[in-house]
Amino acid sequence: MTSTTSAAGARATVYGYPRQGPDRELKKAVEGYWKGSVGAEALRDTAAQLRRANWQQLADTGIHEVPTGDFSYYDHVLDTSVMVGAIPPRHRGAVEADTLEGYFAMARGTQDAAPLEMTKWFDTNYHYLVPELGPDTAFTADSAKQVTELKEALALGHTARPVLVGPVTYLLLAKPAPAVLGDFEPLTLLDRLLGVYAEVLADLRAAGAQWVQLDEPALVQDQPRAVLNAAARAYRELGSLTDRPQLLVASYFDRMGDALPVLAKAPIDGLALDFTGRAAANLGDLAAVGGLPGKRLVAGVVDGRNVWINDLGKSTATLATLLGFADRVDVAASCSLLHVPLDAAAERDVDTQVARWLAFARQKTAEVVTLARGLTEGAGSIAAQLAANRADLQSRATSALTHDPAVRARCAAVTEADAQRSLPYTERAAAQHSRLGLPLLPTTTIGSFPQTTELRTARADLRSGRIDTEGYEKRIEAEIREVISFQEKTGIDVLVHGEPERNDMVQYFAEQLIGYLATRHGWVQSYGTRYVRPPILAGDISRPDPMTVRWTRYAQSLTGRPVKGMLTGPVTMLAWSFVRDDQPLADTARQVALALRDEVNDLEAAGSSVIQVDEPALRETLPLRKAGHEAYLAWATQAFRLTTGGVRPDTQIHTHMCYAEFGDILQAIDDLDADVISLEAARSHMQVADELATAGYPREVGPGVYDIHSPRVPSAEEATTLLRKGLDAIPAERLWVNPDCGLKTRGWPEVRTSLEHLVAAAREVRAGLPGE
Repeated sequence: MTSTTSAAGARATVYGYPRQGPDRELKKAVEGYWKGSVGAEALRDTAAQLRRANWQQLADTGIHEVPTGDFSYYDHVLDTSVMVGAIPPRHRGAVEADTLEGYFAMARGTQDAAPLEMTKWFDTNYHYLVPELGPDTAFTADSAKQVTELKEALALGHTARPVLVGPVTYLLLAKPAPAVLGDFEPLTLLDRLLGVYAEVLADLRAAGAQWVQLDEPALVQDQPRAVLNAAARAYRELGSLTDRPQLLVASYFDRMGDALPVLAKAPIDGLALDFTGRAAANLGDLAAVGGLPGKRLVAGVVDGRNVWINDLGKSTATLATLLGFADRVDVAASCSLLHVPLDAAAERDVDTQVARWLAFARQKTAEVVTLARGLTEGAGSIAAQLAANRADLQSRATSALTHDPAVRARCAAVTEADAQRSLPYTERAAAQHSRLGLPLLPTTTIGSFPQTTELRTARADLRSGRIDTEGYEKRIEAEIREVISFQEKTGIDVLVHGEPERNDMVQYFAEQLIGYLATRHGWVQSYGTRYVRPPILAGDISRPDPMTVRWTRYAQSLTGRPVKGMLTGPVTMLAWSFVRDDQPLADTARQVALALRDEVNDLEAAGSSVIQVDEPALRETLPLRKAGHEAYLAWATQAFRLTTGGVRPDTQIHTHMCYAEFGDILQAIDDLDADVISLEAARSHMQVADELATAGYPREVGPGVYDIHSPRVPSAEEATTLLRKGLDAIPAERLWVNPDCGLKTRGWPEVRTSLEHLVAAAREVRAGLPGE
């Protein structure tokens, strides 16, 4: 084999594409279906139209091989559960009666059946539905979705490659079903599952698939030998099948490490590897294993998770090095483009200088095509693109936006003392209890209340000029009055103002901080029909003016009960934004922390006795490999303490986390030195309370008793049961009662009833405590 041979057939491809459509057509159709205003056939037609448009757009750009099967009504892991027949018993009847209704019942739950648990997809802000498995799980193949979408693409004349979640990753993402003992290992079901994958692969081959991609991102994590052996067995068995397409195993988000030689030796036909960021080490690792002779290599050299333009010259050099490693080298983004917005060209309000630095999904596919052409035809064929790219990269590197001397001087002056409270927790707690005078099992909410149509209309009216600032603020004040009044009547102990003025918990702050860039059309799927517009950390960060004080002060003026000041923490401000790739994350976190510190101090000066600094992304940003954990947690916890370290001892600092596996960061949660932490716990049946108790966590805890990501209204009895389970782990003097997360995505009728049940549960359990 020669480099010329592997370059001659270089093709451009991607692993997945944004699902929602340019105007979030999928979100609107699905939510219309839930409301009954869109029929099932209309929903399916909308989905088919979006798939066709995506494939045509990719083909028109020059992508040679389009993905199929990556499209989903809700979540691709849930789609995999359907494909392998892993339907929880409580949902089987609904699935058998109506496939679509049953599918959404698993995702959202019904009044009679809880949904599947939801958590983060590796270290992204995408949420997947956790498979529930047990020793009695009987897998059955259902390849209808995958076959249908492949046939659609082929009928339109596209070269198509179905993309499936690989069997090893699927089992590693799963959890024991609720009635199954906690020590059950889903990976023990591998042999049973492989037979189903064999059926699906045969069905796809019969439908015309030449290649099938099996995604195994779990293999970039530190895996024990048992998992590596399972991967070897899985791909030895699947690769040995005779009735199958060619198999491309894909991994992304980090280096493959010990899993690379396992897959390199497997009887599969190709590997797709990430060569961006921390996964760049795959280049040296691939050389160390002797490359992939006789196999196809798909090289992910365009970052699929961030929005900055590619360094085409650097990627060209990487690809040139890779040419000697495989019989065929193709070019791709590093992972599915699901994680970036659709089109940077739609952002017409962005400064023209900054616009030169941005690449969303459409622009990234163009970069992939350019690099593939350069690999096939030589760098001279893309000389003009390389020159323009160098100019754009230089523009960013020298921009005043990216370097503010005052911000950098302030960061350099920070000392360890700035990140410490003035008294230890036990002394602070006594001062706070005296100041606040709360009962045992105090009740509160996480922060946001329903974002009604009226609120969204008011923001749109302000942007369009239909109302002025005074008129808008009167609407916000009216909403705050309603929220405060409801909480007082319901009997909640620590109130919130409901955040009616906020469009998003990160974007709201980003729009008021210098150095951030907010988009108008940069929607990215977070879960289901929940889409967010992650802001872009474009330069050095500073806060010109207070951001939340006006509304918190107004809410506090309406009540004698404490009203929490509400902020988003520095790590989450990074994790739910597109971050800078031109400086260490720790440096950016410190800049954001100092800006937020100013806001915390201003809230306290305005009278706030309770301030919540949310860090739901602390766990999701944890590096996938343990080698990076210590350094990350050191700067992440220091950034939080820098944000909160300047307040008085009797000011109570809360934080909040949700929908992640917290067991890996219990020491870091302690190191935050927050006075109270609220966490998601309802779907996971108070697992986190047990984990905190086992770890000896000494501070106050609010494990959620109301799952807000489902339209179900939990009964008072259900909340009481969860609360009592929480009391088994956390003593009453340190236990709070709250929902899992903010309430902005829910409707007022369900919120009213659910919170009334929550307060009733707290009162019932409180009444049974000694001394009450």
